[in-house]
Amino acid sequence: MAIDHDDDLVQFAASGAPSLPPARHQGHVATGGARIWHAVYGAGAPVILLHGGLGHSGNWGYQVPALVEAGYQVVVIDSRGHGRSTRDERPFSYELMASDVVAVMDELQLGKAAFVGWSDGACIALILAMTVPSRVSAVFFFGCNMDPSGARPIEGLGPVISRCLERHAMDYAALSATPDRFKAFSEAVTLMMATQPNASARDLAAIRVPVTIVQSEHDEFIKPEHAAYLARTIPGAELIVLPDVSHFAPLQRPALFNRVLLDFAGRFA
Repeated sequence: MAIDHDDDLVQFAASGAPSLPPARHQGHVATGGARIWHAVYGAGAPVILLHGGLGHSGNWGYQVPALVEAGYQVVVIDSRGHGRSTRDERPFSYELMASDVVAVMDELQLGKAAFVGWSDGACIALILAMTVPSRVSAVFFFGCNMDPSGARPIEGLGPVISRCLERHAMDYAALSATPDRFKAFSEAVTLMMATQPNASARDLAAIRVPVTIVQSEHDEFIKPEHAAYLARTIPGAELIVLPDVSHFAPLQRPALFNRVLLDFAGRFA
């Protein structure tokens, strides 16, 4: 299904993103007290998509077909506790979720991949670039902060964020092994977002893989000056600003987002 735009997320709230295509492989990997769901589509150079906090891999419904059609092997992963993946009782951390991604790569025998991260998924991807750079060919870092100062204060949710949260709650109830625990799940993820990550300028300056920082003009959560700081501090990083969209650009303007995504994949995957 193609759309020109869903800027207010009315369509997403009503029916979610388009369904993912049939997977070539899907399953769970047991790691760190959790079972991590993943799926593989297409063939070619590997591109791993990491979704945002409270969401799941189905939120990439506009991006997976575009990448498969362009000749890439696409791997999606439901982060620990999200979607079809389970969690243990430990607090959420980006480092723990990064270790889950490595476990999936090991299961799939993927030595290295390009990473596309959205919000929390972007943070996980950049932590992988910091900690296991040999597994990362490049990072597409969309809509995320790397220390708490980069987040905007939220004063009231507004209709767009509210619609997104309503859809996340419905999807969680439909997919999760603990469908009645969305409130506790949401509170745990929100605590992580408020206190993590805490990457210093020195940490960022030590990154040695190609990084593309992608920031929406109207991002509700991330300060534009923080995106500029990341691009300035990470060696060789570039900054791309998407006009007329917000934190939900992959759903709002898929064609716009996918043009930038496919250009990234064409250069680094």
